[in-house]
Amino acid sequence: MADSEHSSSDDSFSDSQATEKSRQEPELQFSEDEEALIIRMYNLVGERWALIAGRIPGRTAEEIEKYWSSTNSTSQ
Repeated sequence: MADSEHSSSDDSFSDSQATEKSRQEPELQFSEDEEALIIRMYNLVGERWALIAGRIPGRTAEEIEKYWSSTNSTSQ
């Protein structure tokens, strides 16, 4: 019986952690130099995010892609 109680509390804890984590995602902030480099690199190599991220220390391909998607969305 103790095992089932422990298991249910673990499940609710992990669910609340996942919800909390998704709410806490900070908005990406890039410097003007980083923005300029992303634009120049995108014009040269396209959507090769890993290649672009390799030119910006401390940035991941996922961060670059999220930034690009958020700033260059096509709204018609």
